[in-house]
Amino acid sequence: MSIAGVDAVRLDESTDPTLVFLKVEEAARRLRVGRTTCYALIRSGELESHLIGGLRRVPADAPAAYLARLRTQQHAV
Repeated sequence: MSIAGVDAVRLDESTDPTLVFLKVEEAARRLRVGRTTCYALIRSGELESHLIGGLRRVPADAPAAYLARLRTQQHAV
């Protein structure tokens, strides 16, 4: 496979199931919200995140957990 072929096969990192942490922008894409909204969710404590070496990272399962909590809250109303 040529180098050009490798570039064509490049995976989108935001959908890589082996990732443990996501960048905030990747978490925002999974939630289909903007970066600013994602940071607001983090600041409010609604979306789990951690500082790692000065970088803000979101656990890969946190967007799904946030959605599950939203669904539970909406069904309770």
